[in-house]
Amino acid sequence: MNKTLKDLKVGDLATISGFASEDVPAKLYEMGFTPGTELQVKNKAPFGGPICVSIMSNKSLLALRQAEASQIFIEKK
Repeated sequence: MNKTLKDLKVGDLATISGFASEDVPAKLYEMGFTPGTELQVKNKAPFGGPICVSIMSNKSLLALRQAEASQIFIEKK
C-alpha cells in the first residue's frame, strides 16, 4: 500500500514518489509538488482541514486540502 501525504504526522519528512492519477492538477506542479521533492509537514488543521507543508529546497510553506494530499504518494524518511 502506498503512503500518501495525508498519512504523515506533523514533523514528518518525506519525498514525493508520484501521484495517484495521471491527471494531476497543474497547480500542484506549479506549487513545487513534483516527484523527488523533499517536504516536511508543518501543521495539520483539525477536523479534516488543510495540511501545511514546507518544501525543503526553497523553504516555502504551502497548504493543501486533504483531498489533494491523498493523491500525492510519498516515501517517508
